[in-house]
Order: sequence, then C-alpha cells, then structure tokens
Amino acid sequence: MTPELTPRGPVSGALLTALATDQHPESAAMRVVVDETERALAGADDLLTDEDLQLSLYIAYGLSYGDTVDADDEWEWDPQLVLARRRIERAVEAQLRERIPLDDLPEPDAESVAAYLFALTAEDGGPSLSRYIAKKATDEQAREFVIQRSIYTRKEADPHSWAIPRLTGRAKAALVEVQSDEYGGGRPQRIHAEIFGRTMRGLGLDDTYGAYVDVVPAITLASFTTMSMFGLNRSLRGAIAGHLAAFEMTSSIPNRFYGNGFRRLGYDADVTDYYDEHVEADAVHEQIAGRDLAGGLAEQHPELLPDIVLGAKACLYVDGLAGAHMLQSWEAGRSSLRSRERVPA
Repeated sequence: MTPELTPRGPVSGALLTALATDQHPESAAMRVVVDETERALAGADDLLTDEDLQLSLYIAYGLSYGDTVDADDEWEWDPQLVLARRRIERAVEAQLRERIPLDDLPEPDAESVAAYLFALTAEDGGPSLSRYIAKKATDEQAREFVIQRSIYTRKEADPHSWAIPRLTGRAKAALVEVQSDEYGGGRPQRIHAEIFGRTMRGLGLDDTYGAYVDVVPAITLASFTTMSMFGLNRSLRGAIAGHLAAFEMTSSIPNRFYGNGFRRLGYDADVTDYYDEHVEADAVHEQIAGRDLAGGLAEQHPELLPDIVLGAKACLYVDGLAGAHMLQSWEAGRSSLRSRERVPA
C-alpha cells in the first residue's frame, strides 16, 4: 500500500488534490498546480530546503518511479504537471549552477577526469557523519539515519539507471556494469534496495517505500530529487554520470564506518549486511564510474565535461548539506526528523 502524503504548502497541496481526480489531461486542478508553482518560485529563496517545492518534485518524480503516490498512471506525462515540474527543475538547476563553481575543469580524457574526481572526493568535507555513526550515535540517532537514507536507498540505483539509454559505447557499458551489481547481478535477494529493506526490518522500521516521507526534511528529499532531475533529463546526462562517479567514490569507506557503528550498537548481520556489501562493491565501482563512465563520456563528448563536473560537485554539495543537517541536529540534542510521531519506539 502506498503511504499517504501530507502537503507542505500550496504547491504540494494542489498537486495531491489534482492527482486524486481522474480529469486529466485537461484538468483545471492541475492548472492550479502550475499557478501555485509560479507563485512559490517567485517567493522562494533556498530551493533545496523549500519543504513545499521539494515534496512537489518528489511527488512528480514518483509518478515515474512508482510506489510513491496513489494516482492514475496517466498523470505521469500530463502536460500541465510536466510544465510545473520543469519550472521547478529549471530553478533548482539554476541555483545549483550559481552555487557550484566550475572554474577548474580537467582535460577531457578518461585519466584526467578520473584523477580530478578522485582528488575532488578526497577533499576534507568537514565533520564526518559516518565517523559519528561509528563512534557516537545513539540507537535512536542510528535509526534516524536509516530513515533519512531510506528515501533514496529503497530505490537505490534507479535514478542513475535513467541514463542507460542516453549513453553509448564505453560510458554505457560502464554504467550497465555498475548497475548490474546494484541490482544483485541477477539474484533478486541481493538487490541493494532489498538488502537495505532487511536493514530497516532489523531495526524495527517499516521498509515500505516512502513510509517515512512525511517525517524527513526537504534537504533529504533534495538529495533524491537532485539525482532524479539529472537522470530524468537527457540534457543533464553528463551531470548524472558525474553524480554517480562521486557517489561511488564517497561510499566504500563511510559504509565501513556505518557497519561498525551498528555493530557497536549490538546489531547483527541482518542490519549490517547492506553496509558490508558496499565496502567491497563500491571500491570496485568507483574505478569503473570514474574512468570508464565519467572519463569515457568526457572523451566521447568533451562538451559534456562541465556537466560531468557539475554532477559530481552537486552530489557532494547536496549530500553534504543533508549530512550536516543530521549532525547539527544531534549535536544540538534534537531529532533530525521533522517529527518522530510515525517512528516506532
């Protein structure tokens, strides 16, 4: 059963109201969504932390992913809904481009791009969420961490998979190789999203996709919607390649710390298997994604190099904000969630 979503403002409220009707594609209710979107964007400051607009993007993308909102499948390509989504996307993309400098591009060859990305992801990003989980996190905080990460991880690999038909040659082969592992290499029980589901159940959490959407903040949604925006738009295929490369390059060591943190708290392999799996897998994936995917794409299409770097830096920037939110909340003695009412004790 798809969890019920609670609006966070006029745009998400109008969108959920429209999706509850069957009057597409000429729905007056969906035209209201476009009008509300225009008004919201005119008054928005930080789009990554805008609760209403981030939830609206999450819902719009959910129509393509499935299991997100109860709505007729025909809504996915409703012209008015796509118009509202594209206006939010353009604003988010513009804000990311404004905030992320691209003045230090490498040469457009595989080795230069890979070396650049490894150097970029090795830079000290400040306080470490993974080390906090390993050494300090309480049981409640560790469970909050899993709830926050469930928004992406229960759909793990899907945002990046949108790029497969948009690539060719070396880059395409590299992406398929990485994604095959993410989807279990033909073994359904080893699909990473399913392994994470077992982690959630081992913690007494609901592994239904989207079960905790109402309790996570906008910046958590932004981590998922940013990669979804890159993956779902062919014009941003360079960005999704760079995003995946950075994502894989910053995964292996943190996952070792996460696994150790849950072991410290007394949990067994049902909970730690997901993190242990990624220690080895992502150490391999980072090489493929850096050289063959991102580097190979830059060699094939040098004009996409700025977007490859944008995607990598956006991954670090947005995920860094999401991690910083959790750390700052816990260090201040408060929950990182919007509410704990829907979280089992």
